[in-house]
Amino acid sequence: MPQPQPQGYSRQQIILHWVVALLVVLQFVLHEGIADAYDVAKDTGVYAMSAPVIGHIIGGALILLLACWRLILRNDRGTPPAPEGEPEVFRKAGHAAHLALYGLLIALPVTGALAWGGQMEAAGEAHEVLKTLLMLLVLAHIGAVVLHQLVWKTGILKRMMRAQD
Repeated sequence: MPQPQPQGYSRQQIILHWVVALLVVLQFVLHEGIADAYDVAKDTGVYAMSAPVIGHIIGGALILLLACWRLILRNDRGTPPAPEGEPEVFRKAGHAAHLALYGLLIALPVTGALAWGGQMEAAGEAHEVLKTLLMLLVLAHIGAVVLHQLVWKTGILKRMMRAQD
């Protein structure tokens, strides 16, 4: 028997959302260390480990694991319905954007691992493109929250702040 659609996100879903968001921000802010090391590695063939490289690798691995965990929870528990007052075109765009976010949160660590650990330059190039796409999608996600809060006044931000277990 299928579960009824929840009216909000669980505490676990909310915590995972914010932890992944923080990790993604840290990966963007602290990426110079691995970017510099990767440039040196491409020139010399030496993939040297350092604190920034290890930090970036651990951050990417955590994002991958937590994104998979989020998908499992999403599948098991479901998600609340889109808020009333959201135009249908935005509802569909939001659904597609969420799927794309999950795809990028999985693809980026994989391409990063192939670039660094597998020493595959094409994966490094793909990683850079995907990184830009993720940044644009995160900005669109934030913009959508602002639109919901200030224009449509749906109170959507509350859903990611208050658990509905």
